[in-house]
Amino acid sequence: MSILINEETPIIVQGFTGDKASFHADEMIRYGSNVVGGVTPGKGGISHLDRPVFNTVKDAVSQTGAVASIAFVPPSYAADALMEGADAGLRLVCIITDGIPSQDMMRVKRFLRRYPKEKRTMVVGPNCAGIISPGKAMLGIMPGHIYNKGSIGIVSRSGTLGYEAAEQVSNVGLGVSTSVGIGGDPINGSSFLDHMQLFNSDKDTEAVIMIGEIGGPQEAEAAAWVKENMSKPVVGYVAGLTAPKGRRMGHAGAIISKAGDSASEKSEIMKSLGITVAPSANDFGSAIKQALS
Repeated sequence: MSILINEETPIIVQGFTGDKASFHADEMIRYGSNVVGGVTPGKGGISHLDRPVFNTVKDAVSQTGAVASIAFVPPSYAADALMEGADAGLRLVCIITDGIPSQDMMRVKRFLRRYPKEKRTMVVGPNCAGIISPGKAMLGIMPGHIYNKGSIGIVSRSGTLGYEAAEQVSNVGLGVSTSVGIGGDPINGSSFLDHMQLFNSDKDTEAVIMIGEIGGPQEAEAAAWVKENMSKPVVGYVAGLTAPKGRRMGHAGAIISKAGDSASEKSEIMKSLGITVAPSANDFGSAIKQALS
């Protein structure tokens, strides 16, 4: 099994005919993802990458049965794209775009709350690498060849550290069930906690690597849930151990603004709640191997 996506998940691409979307959609198709079409307003009726193009997400969903999308749209249109996907009934929307204004993401979060939780669209991102269930499907922009199929879940705010974890997991003879990049913006669509709950329920995931950053309470909240509920080993890591207070680290959300936001504080919280903390980004593989022994 896996979480969020597999080889059967019907996927559409929002912004389908754009350069970046075309490149990554082609990569996804080559990987084996079930891309069934795409959306570009005003271009409905044409074919692109041998898939149909629709004017609206609702049309695409009704004619293809899609349940997931990946959105390659400019920041100023991102909120509308996310809300359109939710309104069309998509189960999952992955938004790659960075630079989306925080107030736009707040508007999206408020919009999603009008739906019952069991019918609410899961948003992954923004500013993320996406999702991959190795050997099954890719809904993102990551280098698919570095992921081997296996039983280790990965959830990370940083795309590149997610890649690093996947490489190290392979190097110690293990593989990945699903890797999720939740993005590093201050307001993202889904949290560590959302995905830890999914991994805990996934029968094919044996252990999870959770990679955080400075800034925000997400890591601590997830760690508290893990202590009380998680039945599987978890390895944690927080990037930015040497970052001084107030320092930004690439992602808009990675800024230490108050007590509990620093990497050292988050690492101590994880340790106090029983999570194995990798000493450095070079130790993901050895730490997860030890956690499973």
